[in-house]
Parts: sequence; C-alpha cells; structure tokens
Amino acid sequence: MGSFVTLVTHASRKTWPIWAVALAVLAWLLCTAWWRPLAVPDEGRYAGVAWEMIRSGDWLTPTLNGLPFFHKPPLFYWLTALSLKTFGLTLWAARLASVFGAWLGAMGLYLLVRRWGGARVAGWSALVLVTQPFWFGGAQYANLDMLVAGCISATIALAAHAVLAREAGQGYRLALWGAYALAGLGLLAKGLIGLVLPGAVIVAWSLLTGRWRAILGLLSLPGLIVLAVVAAPWFVAMQRLYPDFFHYFFIYQHFQRFTQTGFNNMHAWWYYLPLMVGLTLPWVPAWLLTVWGPGPRAGQGASVEAVDAQVLASRSALRWLAWVWMIVILVFFSIPASKLPGYILPALPPLAYLVADTLTQRWPAVSAWAPKVWGAAAALMCLGLIGAAVKYDEQSSRPVLPVLQPLLKQGVPLVYVNEFVYDLPFYLAQPGPIPVISNWDDPDLPKHDNDRKELFDAGEFNPTLAPKVLVPKSQWQAWLCTHPRLAVMAPHDITKSYPELAWQPPVMKLKLWSMWVLDRDDLLAKGLRCQ
Repeated sequence: MGSFVTLVTHASRKTWPIWAVALAVLAWLLCTAWWRPLAVPDEGRYAGVAWEMIRSGDWLTPTLNGLPFFHKPPLFYWLTALSLKTFGLTLWAARLASVFGAWLGAMGLYLLVRRWGGARVAGWSALVLVTQPFWFGGAQYANLDMLVAGCISATIALAAHAVLAREAGQGYRLALWGAYALAGLGLLAKGLIGLVLPGAVIVAWSLLTGRWRAILGLLSLPGLIVLAVVAAPWFVAMQRLYPDFFHYFFIYQHFQRFTQTGFNNMHAWWYYLPLMVGLTLPWVPAWLLTVWGPGPRAGQGASVEAVDAQVLASRSALRWLAWVWMIVILVFFSIPASKLPGYILPALPPLAYLVADTLTQRWPAVSAWAPKVWGAAAALMCLGLIGAAVKYDEQSSRPVLPVLQPLLKQGVPLVYVNEFVYDLPFYLAQPGPIPVISNWDDPDLPKHDNDRKELFDAGEFNPTLAPKVLVPKSQWQAWLCTHPRLAVMAPHDITKSYPELAWQPPVMKLKLWSMWVLDRDDLLAKGLRCQ
C-alpha cells in the first residue's frame, strides 16, 4: 500500500514513466478482487451471464438461465467471459472487467491532467481517485456500472484533449476518433448514456468557456464511422434475431426506466449528495476546501513551480471541465426516481481532480507529507471497506456446494422455487439452465421490478425454451412424483405456498435461502398424491 502511494505521487515528478503508473494503478485495483464471494443478486447475475456465454459457445446473445437477457448490452459479458475463459472461474477473473473500467477511467484522467495540468497534479489526481472507497469499491464489484464509468470518463478525457490540442494548433484527430471509439464501447457497456453523457459534458463545457467552434470541430464523419463500426453491429444483429429487441432495450430499459416511477430503488433527488460525501472519505475535507477554501497565499504558487500564461489557461480549462463534468453527471442521474449508488461513478474522476488541484495549487506547502498521510489513510479505508464486506456479506450460496455437488454428481436434479439463486450457476459451472418453479401466470408479475420479472422478460424472447425453464407452479407436484430425489433451493418462507417443503427439514439454511433434499418415498408416506 505504501509503495503504491509513493509510486503514484513520485510519478508527479516525472521520475516514473507512464507505464509504471499504469501498472501500479492496476495492481492496486486488483489487490483485493479475490477476497470475497460474489454479491447477490448483481455480481452473481452478471458473472453468471458471462459463464453462460462460455458454456453455450454463443457470444452474441447474452442469456440468463438460458433465456435471452437484454437488460444491458454485452461488453461486460464479453470481457468477463474472456477473463473467465483465460483465468478460470475465479472471483478475481469475474471482477476483471470492473477493474479494467476503473483503470481506464483513472488513466484517462491521469493522462489528460498530465498533458494539460502538469505531472504533479496528475499524480495527485490518480491517487485521490483510486483511493476513494467509492471508486475502489466499484472496481471490486462485478457489475456494469464501473465499466461504463470508465468508458464515459475516458471518452470525456480524450474529447477534452482533442479540444485543447485543436486550440493549441496541435494534432487532435486521432484523439477525437479515439473518443468516438470509446463512446462506442460505452454504448456496448450500458447503452445510450455511454454516448449521451460524454457529449453533454463536452458541449456544456465548450459553451460555458466560450469554445463555440470546438463543438463543430468535434463533429467528425470518420469519428461517426468509427462509432458505428464499434457499436452498431451488435444492436443490428439483435434486432434481426429478435424483432422486439429495439423496443425493449431502448424504449423500456432506457426511456421508461428513466422517466417512470414503477421501479425499485426509489430515492429523493438529493440522494447522491450525501452518498458522494460519505463514500469519498477521507478526501471530503479537501473537496470542501476546493469549494470554500481561500485562494493561494502570495508567493506560494511560484515557489513550487513556475507556470506561464498558457499553462494557467489550460489549468483553468481543466477546472471548468471538472465542475461541468461532475455537475452534469449528478443532475442527470438525480432526475429519475430510481437511483443506485453506482450510477454516479463517472462523477468521481472530476471530483478527484478538483481535490488534487486544491492540494497542489492552494496549499503547496503540505505537498511533501500529505500524499503519504492522506493516501495511506484513504487506502486503509478502501481495504477496510472490502474487509467489512468479506465479514458481513452472508448472502452467498457458496456454502451449499459441499452438500449440493455430490448430489448433482449422483444425478439428483436441482430446481429453484420462486426465486433464482443468481450466484449458484457460477460456482457450480452449471452445464445448463436450472428450472425455476413459480407462479409464472400471475397477472401482477410484469408490474414488479425483481428477479422473477427479469426471467419473465427473458422468456418472452424465447417462447420455445421458456416453458422448460420457467416451470408453472401447477407442475410442482408432478416434479415431486417424477423424481425419486430432488434438490430444492428456495426462500425460507416458501413453505406456505409449497407445503410439501414443510414435511422435511432443510438440509442447510443460509441467510436468504434454504436447501431441501426431497425423497419421493418419504413424501408419499406423508401424504403426497401421485397419479
């Protein structure tokens, strides 16, 4: 930990090459990726979809329990499947796409600030960003939020570099085309926000700083071609295979989720403000100093480094960019009623720069000791966050493996009742879909935003397979009568709706689920009627 802090801050003196900073950031973000089991439902769901790509050999259509799953586009699944295929079904490999997203965002910020703000503040910016518990925790969490945050951040960084380079009369087209390519990856990571948010940030920044011509300069036919080549083929292929795809993905999953209130995670408009304060400790005091602190003391700035007017102008441009960047992200995600913490991860890189700018420009006298003290404290908080998750996250299904795996090897079938156990297929390296028995005919089911609704929606895209995977409750007794033994995973309170489960005690009880091994002969003796 100490060597990481030292490396990144020493990089600000140009004694370390960029590749060394890149490796240090990657090593830091990876260091705890193996510590804890997959969190449910998110990590289990997304790692499971990636595993299904490997199992089925179909890398085009994401599937959840064998059914087409179009809540999100495929980039996370592709990267995770590639990681799992290369490194095996390990926890750190399941999180490698998120680590990559965090690394991409951090390096995009570092390189932008190094070029236009100086190596010193760039090193600080990287240190502040990757030691924010919010950013570090996002890198350790296998879902799509960090990957799209990295794509958005890197897109903004490249586009801003293109604007500043064009103003300075330097080459900018490769950077601009790279921004379009990253926007295409953002589209493939989580949809339209990968394109809309970087565009909104750059346009707003250009307008507020008088860079009117920059907006026209960013419109590039080669760039649009690059964007289309990167992103369009998958969307076109899905629409050809599934005619309802565009409506479901763009209208329902984008616009309706953004504008309507019938979804989970309802929060007030101010939800993200205290969240950002709490999850960016211990850098919050520096953030507050950025907003309310005094300016530099006379002579302090010049004692650290001499700067010319052009450098001051570019630093001013970066400050404007950071404020616009952070505010646009916060406002955009504060509008919908449904809010999740990971949505505002793209707002953290500009916050990191503002903190770094405060500490290097306003209080340069502390720069000799502050990196080690603040950086070490922040790094300890990051490690403590993951350690707490290891200790207190008791929702994993992994403890059932010693009991369940021998049964599966004996040919005992496994079924879920009423809920899908998202992480279990990953741990089992499950060779096929697992039947889920539930009341799939419930007319209220489409009105709820939960795991059953996810599977129900997925079944709509494959009506041939859906009846075999989404088994109606009316077939429950037939399953009990057909199989001499049956392994069942279900919520604890399910026995009222499925009374046969109360006839035998569960062989294992976890925090969220219980596991039963039902014996047909025993059930028959207790009143099961089979025809």
